[in-house]
Amino acid sequence: MAKAKIQKKSTDTDMTPFVDVAFLILSFFIMATKFKPAEPVPIETPNSVSSQTMPDNNAVMMSIDKDNKVYFSIMSKSDVQKGKDIIKEAAKRAGVTITDGDLTHYSDGMMLGMPFNKLKSFLALAPAEQAKVKQDGIPVLDSAHNELVYWIGAAKWAFTGEPLKYLVKGDNVSKYPTFSALVDAMKRNDEQKYNLVTMPTDAPQGTELYLDRLRGK
Repeated sequence: MAKAKIQKKSTDTDMTPFVDVAFLILSFFIMATKFKPAEPVPIETPNSVSSQTMPDNNAVMMSIDKDNKVYFSIMSKSDVQKGKDIIKEAAKRAGVTITDGDLTHYSDGMMLGMPFNKLKSFLALAPAEQAKVKQDGIPVLDSAHNELVYWIGAAKWAFTGEPLKYLVKGDNVSKYPTFSALVDAMKRNDEQKYNLVTMPTDAPQGTELYLDRLRGK
């Protein structure tokens, strides 16, 4: 009995539609993704093993660079206006008036490290010009004029009734007196708890945290 002859068909696949779809998806993510801007002030933090991730909302960060300059950042991406309110309130407590009009170039997480008498002129600069300015740092070493007290007080006021985390990020070579002044500003606002921001490293093998990470916890 003769066997039926199966007609051979080409196995080539036209990939053009797939390339078009892939290009459209890539274009969407390029346009829709908001990239994290580079830090204007590089701070090399010490290493540590931690199971916690740094919050990116409802938090304020106090940073100390290698030159012992102090900066204040507000992380409130769900309500950027709250960040503006903190700046206005902190300035008001220091006897300086800042309006929403002065905060046109403000963005969530912006590092602010100017004395209040120079803050308004700094905020008036376009972002590209701000990046070129070496900020003086928030004055903290004179206990009678520790301006960080106003920043922390304003943040506490703005987040009344809401959870607020205080983060402290210090450079490896920053000096103790500056850190002590930062803690003093916290105490003067009746705040005792804060989280240290460090460079995360892998947990030592065999530890409970190491095993949890292997299990995907």
